Amino acid sequence: MPPASAARAVLFEKDAAVALITLNRPRVLNAYNVAMRDALYEILQAVRDDPEVRAAVLRGNGPAFCTGGDVREFGTAPSPVMARQVRWQRDVWGLLSSMPKPVVAAVHGYTVGGGLEMALLCDVCIAAANARFGYPESGLGMIPGVAGTQTTGRAIGLGRALDLVLTGRWLDARAALRVGLVTRVVPRRQLRARAIALARELCKVPSPLVKRLKHAVNAGLDMRLADGLALEKRLKRLSQRFIEPLN
Repeated sequence: MPPASAARAVLFEKDAAVALITLNRPRVLNAYNVAMRDALYEILQAVRDDPEVRAAVLRGNGPAFCTGGDVREFGTAPSPVMARQVRWQRDVWGLLSSMPKPVVAAVHGYTVGGGLEMALLCDVCIAAANARFGYPESGLGMIPGVAGTQTTGRAIGLGRALDLVLTGRWLDARAALRVGLVTRVVPRRQLRARAIALARELCKVPSPLVKRLKHAVNAGLDMRLADGLALEKRLKRLSQRFIEPLN
């Protein structure tokens, strides 16, 4: 279990084999600050290492999923060098993207900037009908810094990704579904239940097979087609070899 102090900025609960992770700064639309980073880092480690957890849901409390970094903390670190070092040591985004278990992002309301980038680091993203997406960083003279320049193009293609990050324009939930940012849109009141139901379905996939499938898809993106096909062949052979333990 994560430390009790983690519950202030991020909530954690278990529903059988599903871990439910809830961003919990609703008064500021779940803007991402140092407290949330530290709590999320501890909780993601707990999820990764807990053998009882087979899948996770990442969601937000209140009227929004996440509005990105809390600008009130920008430039307030007493030592920028130490702050940068801590960010590298507590690599939340690397931990989330390398999670060996499937993670479902359940987003609603404003899902912008770092919030959108966080959702794209998950394996599957489902959205409430009231969700709104965008990258406002370019309008503030900044580059998306939570892997958005890399994950967005992989999710929706080069042209659409550049359109979003260069213009900062907004997408509603249906537009996000059309371009491939999310895989399904559900009524707001059903979002939590539908996300947990999806996570429970993913729990049925044997854990070793989940790891191999995620590795095949993610690693293959950075390979030539021939190398990706060779990777798929190796992993398929390994899965067939150990099919009995997987069941």
